[in-house]
Amino acid sequence: MVAGAHAASVTNTDPGAQILIVTEGSGKIELVVEAGATVSFCPAGCFITMPSGDRETLNGSESIDIINGAAVIK
Repeated sequence: MVAGAHAASVTNTDPGAQILIVTEGSGKIELVVEAGATVSFCPAGCFITMPSGDRETLNGSESIDIINGAAVIK
């Protein structure tokens, strides 16, 4: 994943790994976020599918916490 000052980040506070589906342009990847890990991604905007199945549009500056399987966007 891409790290940078203008990338979105996700922190998994759950005891197990969580998977986000990230779509950037025509590419789609599964982003695995291990327990306790923080990952930067989506530097130029993307669409994500949360562990709950909810879909969100990101512009690349958001901070996301996964808490009890749910994503909270800040």
